[in-house]
Amino acid sequence: MKRHIDVDRFRVAPGTTVRLGDWPTRVKDFYRSKDDYKTRLDSQVGEMRTLQDRLYASDSYSLLVIFQALDAAGKDGVIKHVMSGVNPQGCQVFSFKHPSSTDLDHDFLWRTTICLPERGRIGIFNRSYYEEVLIVRVHPDLLRAERIPGAQKPTDRLWEERYQSIRNHERHLRRNGTRILKFYLHLSRDEQRERLLARIEDETKNWKFSEGDLEERKLWPRYMAAYAACLSATSTRAAPWYCVPADDKKNARLIVAQAIVDELKRMNAQYPRIDAAQQKKLKEIAKQLKD
Repeated sequence: MKRHIDVDRFRVAPGTTVRLGDWPTRVKDFYRSKDDYKTRLDSQVGEMRTLQDRLYASDSYSLLVIFQALDAAGKDGVIKHVMSGVNPQGCQVFSFKHPSSTDLDHDFLWRTTICLPERGRIGIFNRSYYEEVLIVRVHPDLLRAERIPGAQKPTDRLWEERYQSIRNHERHLRRNGTRILKFYLHLSRDEQRERLLARIEDETKNWKFSEGDLEERKLWPRYMAAYAACLSATSTRAAPWYCVPADDKKNARLIVAQAIVDELKRMNAQYPRIDAAQQKKLKEIAKQLKD
């Protein structure tokens, strides 16, 4: 069995009209057993750790990883398992929930922009500025709270302008050394039901359940339409979307880990090199330490 996963099959090509019903929520397992899964993930995480060390040392590029999904799709689990072996000094995780009053006094990209990763680091967004064309599109009352022109009666033009702002923002980030990977964890409605039931029936998971999850579940068709429109409009060469089959959590983690490893390899960050004079100086210092 091949060890490398071809993640390009899950990448949304630029200019594609996405119909989420055509994208699988489950694919053939990339692992033979639980032990094989653990071996594969450990190998990916180890490779990621080495590449991240070079990224941190080079201090030239940064990597932004964005996760979007419906409730119970497994975002937290992916972040926990895939990033488990990465040096905490070189990794930053931000979760974006309801905007504060300060956030609402700024443009919709402001609160995430101030959390972007520094050069040499990996930044992880658990939800992101994409909430502004997803949950806000499903719940227009949230848009009215932003008090921007056109918010009272949002039209298709408003959403297209937001897509354009996002595309321009991401192109700007890439030009300045930030590489971007975006993962939509594509969960089936049946699997979501099973996971929500598990949160109720397992006492250790009760804290994860919210009655609001059921209200949002009723809006499933509207969310699917919002996600499809978003992926169609904002998957670009500069910042591609990956539509990750999420019904099997292990498979989803392996796909995400492989995509991150592949991107870090493409960045080809290198340890800083020193010139001949510096090398000579280091040898002299080493000699003094040994005497």
